Amino acid sequence: MEFAHRWKQGVLAIAAASATVAMLWFGDGLNPVWPLMWFAPLPVLFFALRSSWWAAGLTAAGAWFLAGLNMWGYFHLLGMPFGVWLGIFGIVAVFAALSVLLFRALVLRGAWWSGLVAFPAIWVALEYVRNLTTPHGTGGSIAYTQLKFLPFLQFASITGPWGMTFLLLLFPAALAIGLHMRNQESRRAFSVVTVTFCVLGAVLIFGTVRLITSPRGPLMRVGLIASDVPANVDVAANGADTRRLFESYAVEADRLAASGAQVIVLPEKLGVVLDAENANADPIFEQLANRTGATIVVGEVHVSGAAKYNQARVYQPHAEVLSYDKEHMLPPFESPLTPGTTLVRLPRQQQTWGVAICKDMDFAAPASRYGKADVG
Repeated sequence: MEFAHRWKQGVLAIAAASATVAMLWFGDGLNPVWPLMWFAPLPVLFFALRSSWWAAGLTAAGAWFLAGLNMWGYFHLLGMPFGVWLGIFGIVAVFAALSVLLFRALVLRGAWWSGLVAFPAIWVALEYVRNLTTPHGTGGSIAYTQLKFLPFLQFASITGPWGMTFLLLLFPAALAIGLHMRNQESRRAFSVVTVTFCVLGAVLIFGTVRLITSPRGPLMRVGLIASDVPANVDVAANGADTRRLFESYAVEADRLAASGAQVIVLPEKLGVVLDAENANADPIFEQLANRTGATIVVGEVHVSGAAKYNQARVYQPHAEVLSYDKEHMLPPFESPLTPGTTLVRLPRQQQTWGVAICKDMDFAAPASRYGKADVG
């Protein structure tokens, strides 16, 4: 009898973990299918309420750890060792187990509301501490999976990603409690689910109203160019190599402008440009901007004395060249570069633009400083 019980629990653990892994695999990562993240933790949470504590912990840790393999290809592309991936997703697996075990303990003791809040609260705590203590900011937050769910995304204007993560995990926790207690205490189970749905409904109504009522600026057609070179290929050396690369990009930028692109964005760190070489490099895109009327943003490694900057140079028609230096560097690849400190504002018709580069988007600043400077 004991063997049959253990065998059944093992099968249920594998089924729950497999379902959660599948939804996390496609619901998180670089191209997330956002609806899946709302249900991904549900199988493991429901299983935890019907199993032993050790089975619940192992199932949760295993599910999140295995789901993290969907990012291994990206880590490998960046040239990161396996140990880095192992450390990051090992910590995620530990926190997944802790959050599920706390949820299980509180719910089974009758502290339903505390259990409901505990599961998302631990994840938010993990993301917030990681934001404060690592050079990656909000990178890796599961709130990023919801970027295409526009009504929900508006909640970030009040709480940042933290509120999004909390509600995103509150939903499956409420469903797990409701399913577990639907027969024994249906009224209380119904109240937990109903309150959660009402909170989410209020957030989505707020987001929908904000989308409808927010002022709309003029639409701009943006062209993007990338050469798709392997990640381990260094940027072009200063001098002739960089000039040739810039000229080849200028040809493609010209084609985009001819097809109607009003703004053309090139990759960051295309080539190395010394202070003394700006007079030769800038005219390539200045002349193109003047002739086509397009705004062109070009990434380069700018060398000024002993300092090196990850810089975006902005070429506008018949205007001086503006430059923005990236503030937040991606370690270890950009650790030798000097962080920038200055915002760049581009006055346009009916609106003002700002410039930021890649890793800057994982931090509240410079975006918050741009917002205070009336950048739309």
